[in-house]
Amino acid sequence: MALPPQRRIGLTGGIASGKSTVGRLLTERGLPVLDADVYAREALAPGSPGAAAVLERFGERVALAGAATRALAGAAAPALDRAALGRIVFNDAAELRWLEQLVHPLVRQRFATELNGLQHEPAVVLMIPLLFEAGLEELCSEVWLVDCDEDQQLQRLMGRDGLGEADARARLAAQWPLARKRALATVVLDNRGGPVALAPQVAAALRAGAAAAAPSPPPA
Repeated sequence: MALPPQRRIGLTGGIASGKSTVGRLLTERGLPVLDADVYAREALAPGSPGAAAVLERFGERVALAGAATRALAGAAAPALDRAALGRIVFNDAAELRWLEQLVHPLVRQRFATELNGLQHEPAVVLMIPLLFEAGLEELCSEVWLVDCDEDQQLQRLMGRDGLGEADARARLAAQWPLARKRALATVVLDNRGGPVALAPQVAAALRAGAAAAAPSPPPA
């Protein structure tokens, strides 16, 4: 017997807009959450082909060298200095495109594998920061955007990652602005008020989507 259509919620937003908070709320409600950021980190794990490609391109300036670091990483190869890599790619559009062309196919492949194993789940969440930028909308039956003001986003990013304003703005500039994404989303979750205000919005969006997907009763 064919499986009913699976509800696939694409969860996106801008950097530091609050996606992880919404992801936790959905996890607490029992939904499987597939996180593109986790898969991207795995794609560049020490000793991986992705990490080797990055080291070949950028050299020692993106390597955390030393035996202690390699032992902590549990790998023979050095771990990547992600902060150093970020400073390079977020200030050079060509290098950022190169890195995305390396990582995005690996992340997409991982999504395909995970979704195949979750095909019996009625609903799955795909948390993808660059969902629109990478053209991954086709994986989703609906798209939820976590929204906030640009100044809030900037301040949250600086506080969360310990970045100066120039570095934070460079990271924001590497993504589509939230204003561009709003018109493309199925659901917009307003995170201007913080986590307390997000919870009822998430619950309402889940109910609305479930009601829309419910089969119509047979004619009398």
